[in-house]
Order: sequence, then structure tokens, then C-alpha cells
Amino acid sequence: MKPLRRHLINVTRQVLCAAALAATLTTAAVVSSPTTAGAGESEPTPDSPQAQDRGNARLELPDLVVNPPAPPGSPEGAAGIPGTALDAYKRAATSVAAALPGCHLPWELIAGIGRVESVHASGYGLKADGSTEKPIRGPRLDGKQFALIKDTDDGRWDGDTEFDRAIGPTQFIPSTWADWEMDGNGDGKRDPNNIYDAALGTGMYLCAGDRDLAKAEDLDKAVLSYNRSREYVNTVLSWMRTYQQDGAAEVPNPPAVVNPVPETPVTPVVPTPPKTPSTPPTTPPTKPTPPGKPANPGKPTPPAPTVNKLERVGSSSLTAVAGADFATRPQVRAGKSDGKPAAGEGVLFEIVGDTDARFPSGRKTAVVNTAADGRATAPVISAGERPGTFAVRATVPARGLPAIGFSATVRPAPAPVADALARTSDQPLETVAGDSFAEPVGILATAKGKAVAGTVLTASMVTKDEKGEWVPAEAGPFFKDKDGKPVRTLTLPATGADGRAVLPEIFTDEKPGTYTLRLTTPEGVTLDVTLTVKEKPADPAPSPQP
Repeated sequence: MKPLRRHLINVTRQVLCAAALAATLTTAAVVSSPTTAGAGESEPTPDSPQAQDRGNARLELPDLVVNPPAPPGSPEGAAGIPGTALDAYKRAATSVAAALPGCHLPWELIAGIGRVESVHASGYGLKADGSTEKPIRGPRLDGKQFALIKDTDDGRWDGDTEFDRAIGPTQFIPSTWADWEMDGNGDGKRDPNNIYDAALGTGMYLCAGDRDLAKAEDLDKAVLSYNRSREYVNTVLSWMRTYQQDGAAEVPNPPAVVNPVPETPVTPVVPTPPKTPSTPPTTPPTKPTPPGKPANPGKPTPPAPTVNKLERVGSSSLTAVAGADFATRPQVRAGKSDGKPAAGEGVLFEIVGDTDARFPSGRKTAVVNTAADGRATAPVISAGERPGTFAVRATVPARGLPAIGFSATVRPAPAPVADALARTSDQPLETVAGDSFAEPVGILATAKGKAVAGTVLTASMVTKDEKGEWVPAEAGPFFKDKDGKPVRTLTLPATGADGRAVLPEIFTDEKPGTYTLRLTTPEGVTLDVTLTVKEKPADPAPSPQP
């Protein structure tokens, strides 16, 4: 196992490299918590709308440009992908890798879904900012040809108030988009028709349920959760492997396809022939007006502020006892280049190191959006049962900002303190004067009914004085020290894992009576045990001699 320091350096380097790559993009992706399901949240169920068998819905989409040709000079077999779509897929994979490194999402998988669903939005007028000139809407899901999914968005996205239609270049069901909507290009909007937003939402959806797409079974489950059709899964994975093996060539964004049959007949306009010019005018032409001064262009519009700061708020050290929660929660603040707080930014908190500490979700990652003041506070962290140290890292995925670290220490839980003592047997302790007690005296130490190990007991013979107060006894039962001499007070070995301790043999003198043995813990918990010494029977009279 690597030392913690080396592990932290390696993990930090990986995330910073991913963040730096994302920072080189023209705009930044924001991985923030969806409305009801965040990054890495619970896996969509097979009966969710998105997971229903919707067939090969893209075959019903109008205006598709099939198979954008790869430009000359591309590798043999390479498939063409519009430049904006290719950028969106790669950027989405980079952002997801920063937020959920354990998912191992290849951009080619998102591209495979984009290819099967809408041929990368080809034919809808894909623009450089990821938007399309025309909305992309799949067939009506009325149960006749495809799945039956009644309206969930009041027609907001799909224009249908009775049934749902899949929307956007990756064909999200409206209710699914409401749960997984993302802002993939940092414009503050979450539009399923924007290929940057759609690609990031698709990537996060595929990684739901802590899936590792490097595993064949997780990859299969992920695509099935998008469309429960084996033909669909095979087609998507086929395109993914095509892009991985043969490569993808960037091609220009295809223009929007114009329907050659207009919906409403248009009456052609017959141009009017020009009139025969009349006699040239005798009036001299008007003197041209001299041009005026050029208009003041005004001051140039300043660039929009960017998120350029992430700083720690409060202490960098966290401490808790094993089995408890950390009282302090990591908190950071995001700021913009104009000095104002950055609200609505998705901050990824990640527990790093060899520890069983977890967030309430049971995972080591949590995504929290910054509030109006730019602050984001991590959920409560449970320390787990394992003492040691680990780190908590806060990042804004794809913003390219340095990560903020917190050190966390889990201290061993203090040993429980016994709150009760009891004998392990209910048999009376009796013997005759001058003899020893045959039954060993066993003691059980407990705390809240559970056995407590490590409790050190003091055993003392006690009696009451003339005032009725307990004092050490000077006669009666006794123990023997290592030299065989009588002692009436001694310290016992600590209780074992079962909370038990056994007293050494107890002897008596020739004086009968009732005596008290007191067991005491260092915290003052006591147990009094009664010892009964009976009078020694007289020797029987000798029998008369014949």
C-alpha cells in the first residue's frame, strides 16, 4: 500500500491535470448537483422513463444528415463528427473524469449515443456555442410505435402537452432531463438542445450508481439504462469502438436542412419589367451632402467576469473520534474576477486516503452548489471506525482552479468505562472456619449492558466500625501474597475481552462469621460480595472400647 503522502500527491496531480485540460477549452463545464440526483447518485431504475425500450428513435427524426464524411487526409476508416459535437463530447468526458474519476467514462461512448440518437445534431443547424437552429424532438411516445410516456414537462421542451418526446441531440426524456440537467458550456443555462449541456448530462447519467465503465458489466448496464433495447446497446457500443479504433475526424458543422416541400404553398412573385426611361431631367443634380463626423464608437464592452478563485473558509484541520461525526465541515468560497462571489458553482468534495470515513450518502464524493455568497459547505462527514489521517479535497471541476485541501484526523475512541459489576455465579459463597472457599469468585464488568475489557479491580476485605462506616478488615477471610503471607487488599489483573476477572483463592482463619468482600473500579463503581464462614464442627466423641 502506498504511503498516504504519495497517494495524495498522485491523486492531486491527476485531478489538476484534468482541470488544466478543461481550462484550455473556450468555455468551462459546470458539474453541479441535478435537481434530484447528483453526480454519482443512485442508479436509475429499469422502470424509469429514460430506461424504457424506445427503439431506434432517431430513425423518426427529420432533417438528419447521415454519416458526415471525413475530410481528405483523415486516417483510413475514421468517421466524421461535427467539430462542435466532437468538442462537446471530449469536454464532457473531461469534466466527468474530474468529478467521478472512478467512472472511467470514454468520450467515445457519449459520441456513440450522440451518433445513434441524432447523428451528432447534424441537419438541425448546429452552432459553435452548441445550440441548434431548430429543436430536436423525437417521435411521440404514445405507446403505438414506441414506449408510452405521458407528458411530464407541460410541453416546455417537446412542444407536446399530452405525451412526451425525447429531446436534444442525445434524446433525453423531459422528466429525466429535469433530474440530470447540466450546464456544459458555462453559459448559465441548462438546455437539452445544446450539445454541450446534453453531452455532460449524458455522461453524468451513464456514471450514476458509482458505475465503473471500464467493467463490461457496468458499461452494458449504463447503456441499457439509457434505452432498454439490446439492439440499441449493440449499435451504440459498435459506434464507440469505431471511434476508439479508427478515430474520429473533425468536420464542419452541417447547416440546417431545409424541407424541400413547404408546408404552405407560396405564390411566386412575378417581377415587374422596368419602365422605359423618359427624357433626362433638366434640373441639375443636387449637391451631395458632405459626410459628417464618424459616430463615437464608445468604450469597448469589458469581458464577462470569470470564476477565478477558490479559497478555504475556516480551519483546515478536522478532528473526530472513531465512530462519531466530524463537528467541523469543510467549507470553501468561490469568487469571480470582478471580486463578486460566484453563485451556483458545483464544488466537488472528495475524501482521499485509506479511511472508512464517508459522507451521508455512503460515498467518498459529494457535489454542493455554492450559495449566493459563493460559499459551499460539505455534508457532515462520518469518521468511521478506523483511526488515522486522511484528506478532504475541494475542487470546481473544469474551472482549472487549484484544489483546496483539508487534513482530517480520526482519533481512537476512548475505552468504555464500566458502570456495573456483577458476579458470574449466583451460588452462595460458604465455607467452614480454617478452610478456603471452594468456588472461585468470578466478576463481570459491563458498560450499558456490554462487556468491558481492561477494567482493573481492587479487591478488599471490609467491615464496619463502631460508627457504622466501612473500614479495612483486620481479621476474617484473606488472600495470600506471593510469599504465602495473608493480605486482605489486592489489585486484580484487568478484565479480558469478555469483561471477566477471577479472584485468587480466598482463605479463612479460625473465626466464624459473615464477612464482606468489596470490588472497586478506578471510577468508584463497587460490588459487595458476602462471604459466610461457618463454625468448624466439633470432633466426634470417641467410641467406647470393648
